[in-house]
Amino acid sequence: MALSPDLVCMGEPLIEFSQRKEGDGKTWSQGFGGDTSNAAIAAARQGASAGYVTGIGADPFGDLFLRLWREEAVDTREVRRNADAFTGVNFISYDEHGHHFSYIRKGSAASLLAADAALLTYVAAAKILHVSGISQAISGTARDCVTAAIKAARSAGRQTSYDTNLRLRLWPLETAREVIHLAVAQCDIALPSLDDSIQLTGLEVPDRIVDFYLGLGPSLVALKMGERGAIVATRDERQRLPPIEVSSVDATGAGDAFDGSFLARLLAGDDPFTAGRYANAAAALSTTGYGAIGAIPRPEAVRKLLTR
Repeated sequence: MALSPDLVCMGEPLIEFSQRKEGDGKTWSQGFGGDTSNAAIAAARQGASAGYVTGIGADPFGDLFLRLWREEAVDTREVRRNADAFTGVNFISYDEHGHHFSYIRKGSAASLLAADAALLTYVAAAKILHVSGISQAISGTARDCVTAAIKAARSAGRQTSYDTNLRLRLWPLETAREVIHLAVAQCDIALPSLDDSIQLTGLEVPDRIVDFYLGLGPSLVALKMGERGAIVATRDERQRLPPIEVSSVDATGAGDAFDGSFLARLLAGDDPFTAGRYANAAAALSTTGYGAIGAIPRPEAVRKLLTR
């Protein structure tokens, strides 16, 4: 087995319970979430070699995640089990305004993960390291671990990818802005979403937001705009990708599906704009089912949509 997969994602997995929209709203379905875990699964479903770095509890929910990752061909060599902590949980409820998240995560095993030599060696051997704002926001320990991982990847000449994924329940906006933008400045690929970026940058025009993130240092920015599509930009070229119409029922995890699919196609040799069109379609298809990973598509479905 290779020292590391091509793509290593790092962060916090969450056992997910989704409220069904049908009926009286008292029915909940168990699934899986956690932004970077979703991205790793999305990448693996597109055929990429992907692995995950995290901590999980020595509990039944941790067992479920290990089974899931193995079924999805996500490498788990650097998934650490902690007998003194728990696997985080996320509840997704719905109303006329969309979906809402409620968490049990403070003190989770992922939030206690610390960098050591084996973890950093694993990260440094991958072609791309992918992390997010949530990966850093869950605790000071996790923040330090992500910082060390980015440094290890950069020192080894590897690419780094960052999704801003802002969660203001986890930290104040000013702290988030400082930490996230410092991390983005150390990365090669920035994957912000429009809603997050408006809060983080104070800008509202998408092209100005793209300019802002390119100005921090990344050579590639993909701004995810939900129902408005996406913008993919390098320092030399920029393309706006129109939205793709599908029968959406739940947008949970769509940005993560974009991230994993985008990185998978970059690893496969696509140029950023071809990868962006593919990821845009994969993200759209991921909204056609409930939960974060259930509707993440396989390549045949993505390519069928792209040729529609």
